[in-house]
Amino acid sequence: MLAKESDESMNIEEVTAVDSAVRPKRKGKKHIDVGVRGGDHFIALFLAGTTAAAAVSLYMLHIDWLQLAERSSGIVEIFWKMAHMTTDSVDFTLLSFADTFSIMVLATVYSIFLGLVFGLLAAENVVGSRIAAGAVKAFFTFLRAVPTPVWVLLMLVCFGFGPVAGVTGLSIHTVAFFTRAFSQAFEDVPQDTIDGLAALGATRWQIICCGLLPSAVTQLVAWIALRFEINFAECAILGMVGAGGIGFAISTSIQNYQYGQAGLAVFLVFAFAFCLERGFLLVKRSMQ
Repeated sequence: MLAKESDESMNIEEVTAVDSAVRPKRKGKKHIDVGVRGGDHFIALFLAGTTAAAAVSLYMLHIDWLQLAERSSGIVEIFWKMAHMTTDSVDFTLLSFADTFSIMVLATVYSIFLGLVFGLLAAENVVGSRIAAGAVKAFFTFLRAVPTPVWVLLMLVCFGFGPVAGVTGLSIHTVAFFTRAFSQAFEDVPQDTIDGLAALGATRWQIICCGLLPSAVTQLVAWIALRFEINFAECAILGMVGAGGIGFAISTSIQNYQYGQAGLAVFLVFAFAFCLERGFLLVKRSMQ
């Protein structure tokens, strides 16, 4: 009995010692000293800077909030007119939509192949040189930093108005996007996979085809699906600057006060974007 009681007292003392070591030290009776991590300071500075930038932007733009409130009813009126869709020029609308679809497909498909090539050249684990890979990434970062409408406007100077300028300008920005995304996907492949294939005597081309591409295929499909959605949205905008397509139909209809025809074009854009998103979502789920 004495031995048992002594063991229990020793266990109680050990638990008390551990509890006192783990329990935070109190300053006073009701306050606990909790340290603030360095990341919290960065978040606070970021939020403060964002708030200050928003305040300066509002001051610089001189927005007339009273006028905005007075004319807000006009927005509802415009959308109400667009909701009453008409089929007076449905042939022109469908043809413009087909042009947009063709521009999106051509620009994206061409960019996939070029993006794979330049993505391999921008991956450090493929070229084996950080300087060479960094130079390729820096070049395509510059191309990606220039907005797509600017590239399309430059191509309009070279090729004139039409879908050719849209395909070329959209392809430049899409290739730069795929180069960055694909190189990141290739660099995420474990180095053990590459070393294992190299130890078996595989050539660099065999390592790419049998190691890198199969390991990164899920990420590649995800990036391609995302870019398809982005390119379709951009094609709708590029038509308003002279590249043709559904954007040109929407812009022309609004300028001629044909809001019902513009509403039909907007509905086609929304319906196709929704179907495109759901379709690629099913593809990604089937690959998991």
